[in-house]
Amino acid sequence: MNPQFGIASVWAQGDVVTRAVAVLLLLMSLASWIVIIVKTLDLLKYQKIAKNAESFWHSPNLAAGLAGLGEEPNNPFRQLVEQGREATAHHRDTQVHLHDTLDLSDWVTRSLRHAIDEFTSQLQSGMALLASVGSTAPFVGLFGTVWGIYHALLSIGMAGQATIDKVAGPVGESLIMTAMGLAVAIPAVLGYNALVRGNKGVLHKLNRFAHDLHAYFLTGARVGKARAAAPSAV
Repeated sequence: MNPQFGIASVWAQGDVVTRAVAVLLLLMSLASWIVIIVKTLDLLKYQKIAKNAESFWHSPNLAAGLAGLGEEPNNPFRQLVEQGREATAHHRDTQVHLHDTLDLSDWVTRSLRHAIDEFTSQLQSGMALLASVGSTAPFVGLFGTVWGIYHALLSIGMAGQATIDKVAGPVGESLIMTAMGLAVAIPAVLGYNALVRGNKGVLHKLNRFAHDLHAYFLTGARVGKARAAAPSAV
């Protein structure tokens, strides 16, 4: 490859707009990779927590079950148990006539749903950035290409030399911006799709756990399981 052409040459010979586009693509790439790495680590952690959640139902009592879920404050399964326990205690011990308008089942359901919604919001944070980068980066790169070709053709026209060797280099250089846009967008799209699938799996397990918790706080046993399989409230 001719050393006169390439990304370094695009930067050296580009104007303010060309350099701004290159910097914007670089920032978009860094932001998307940071989100992908951070969210992937979080997803792996939540998947590990979800696998260990089944041990809760084999604990002798609620306190032991909570201890088995771990002490991490952002453990969504632990938060569900605590929300359900607090909702049940509040409904039972409150002195106002809340139970006259909202029964225990609805009250526990709302508390569990609130905890799930908060976790869902936390799980999906940063996903909008990946979607935005994946959808806009190719067009940002295309804008840089169009701008570069425009200025390359102006320079060639002013020089009065329109031979193929004078045209191919600058125009080919400008196409680098399109390639950069695609290089930014493709990882963002793939990362977004992978994270969405992983998040759906975690949320499915969390909703199933919440369904069993709802039955436990109302009846003392999981759905479809013997009473002995659920921890006692002691």
